[in-house]
Amino acid sequence: MKKPPPKSGVARIVDAFFNSMNGLKSCYRNEEAFRQEAILFLVLLAVIVMLPAAPVIKLMLLAVNTVVLIVELLNSAIEAVVDKASPEYNTLAGQAKDMGSAAVLLSLILAAIVWAWALYTVFF
Repeated sequence: MKKPPPKSGVARIVDAFFNSMNGLKSCYRNEEAFRQEAILFLVLLAVIVMLPAAPVIKLMLLAVNTVVLIVELLNSAIEAVVDKASPEYNTLAGQAKDMGSAAVLLSLILAAIVWAWALYTVFF
């Protein structure tokens, strides 16, 4: 398959947007963890809207929730590339996947810490 010629200007931006949307759809369709985190993101978004907190706290909560989705997208991309490049078991491939998973774990821990701080700040 021949690579299409690169686009420029507004056409490149529009194309990049639709490629990004395809990436989100693909991850949602194929990755259970991303689906779970996306649903949790929407639930927590409603909580953020209703939370009687300062706008800066709401922004921090939105940001940390978005970071979790971003890291999960990157982890899923790493896993897809590793699976394509190394269909059989390989120690380095396993390490790469484990590192991506560790990044997701750290983002979830960060989100939990920020949420705990925000709720403590608002209610105590």
